[in-house]
Amino acid sequence: MIKKLAQDLYAEKPDRPLYHYTSLDSIRGIIDTGSLRATEIRYFSDAAEMKHAGNQLSGAISFLEGFSKSNPRLLDQLRKWLSHRLISGGMLYVGCFTANGNLLSQWRSYCPQAKGVSLGFEAAKLCTSTTRQSWQVGKCIYDTRKQGEIAETILGEIERLAEKRGENTDPSKRHPSNSFHDIFEEIEDDLLLVAALLKHPAFHEEEEWRVVSPVITNYVTTPIEYREGPSMLVPFMNFRLPEKPDGRVDIEHVILGPTPNQDISMASLSNYLSKSGASPRRGVAYCQIPYRPW
Repeated sequence: MIKKLAQDLYAEKPDRPLYHYTSLDSIRGIIDTGSLRATEIRYFSDAAEMKHAGNQLSGAISFLEGFSKSNPRLLDQLRKWLSHRLISGGMLYVGCFTANGNLLSQWRSYCPQAKGVSLGFEAAKLCTSTTRQSWQVGKCIYDTRKQGEIAETILGEIERLAEKRGENTDPSKRHPSNSFHDIFEEIEDDLLLVAALLKHPAFHEEEEWRVVSPVITNYVTTPIEYREGPSMLVPFMNFRLPEKPDGRVDIEHVILGPTPNQDISMASLSNYLSKSGASPRRGVAYCQIPYRPW
């Protein structure tokens, strides 16, 4: 059931171009490599990413605890397991896109002042590229009512599995405090995939879509790389963007963010893309947002 839930959430496909906000410096790396750095989800600048999903599930657990038919050992173990595995379990690498390529809050949040660019990609081509790499495209969910329904569905399935299979009471295999962990581990990958799409409603205007890797458990042989973050090494994987027949990145549209040097910045950006063989099909446009230092 949880696998079916994850499949259904990722079945919806975008029907318009998706944009990725970045900097003038980073765009050169994207164009040169044809790749986007997909960050492990727990290292996003918003540290509450996975915690939000955990809070939704914890709320559903607290609700169930009020019923006499609930299994207190199951719910207690699940709450403790979630607090650990959603924070430090299997790894998910995520690339962020949005259906809105020209939003002031996005320029301010994800781009350096006066140096922002949003790169637009045709939806079908982006989905094809994602499938080719065994990744998935998913639309973020901001509606708290729907998030609550998802949490209830997940807990209902966990209860069903617990009732069907019972506890692992063999002390040589499981400590009594972990007697239901066989069930949790069985649904972990699908649970993480679902959790990756649950975002706080405060970010709803972003209209975010994500390219999401399979769950990674082997960090030694998987092609994970690291970049310097504000206070730590940040793990990432390279996600291949749509390609033209000649192997160069296939961009649909580019928007230049607010800048005090609109004309010459537009000219140099357009010239760079043309020289790199990455001229966008719909051209380069200015955001038309008056520049104000932030």
